[in-house]
Amino acid sequence: MPEDVATRPLRELLDGLPESARRPVLSHSSWTSRRSDSYERLAFLGDSVLELAVSTHLFRSLEAERFGAGRLTEVRAGTVSAAPCRRVAERLEVPRRMAEVAPDNLRRRVADLTRTERVLASVCEAIIGACYLEYGYARTAEAVVAAFAPELEGALDHPADHKSRLQERLMARGQTVQYRVTDEIGSPHDRTFVVDAVVEDAVVGSGRGRSKKLAEQEAAREALGTVEP
Repeated sequence: MPEDVATRPLRELLDGLPESARRPVLSHSSWTSRRSDSYERLAFLGDSVLELAVSTHLFRSLEAERFGAGRLTEVRAGTVSAAPCRRVAERLEVPRRMAEVAPDNLRRRVADLTRTERVLASVCEAIIGACYLEYGYARTAEAVVAAFAPELEGALDHPADHKSRLQERLMARGQTVQYRVTDEIGSPHDRTFVVDAVVEDAVVGSGRGRSKKLAEQEAAREALGTVEP
């Protein structure tokens, strides 16, 4: 399915939002009088809706014998991480939309803001959160799965390696990352590992997984959202 066709249902939901709901989705906190009028809280909600929509789709559509919990986690991570969210935001023309709602004296800042993966990814999640509040889960989830279909296909063909991507980003800054197991939950036969990604004694991401490897990938995925290129 062409990417523009895939994104159309989510685009239509976004365009159909009332002005009072659409404006916060596209507003950066630096140009709102109250931080709660920006996209930040909606992004928190949208992140959960996105993960649930994609997780449910993967669980129902992928063969159970070939795709256990660990493999499903890898595919989901490759579908909903910051980079895929940024690409969906670009297909939704988020930079243009943000420029349209920015105060006149701050419109020049939009180009700088929308060069960052974190901003575009967060706005994408905020769009999902706002649509969930306006239209409910079922309609929003259907549009989300369609919008992320190219990312899902890519994740199936090329499993995400967030650890390598994080290391490349840190190397450019002269930094390295360490992974520390902070907890082991459950019995020896059904154990979940909790791992922190640590850069210069600061925790930049945390993840859980049925193996240390999967937990490290999840921690690296979270860290990619906090460590700017």
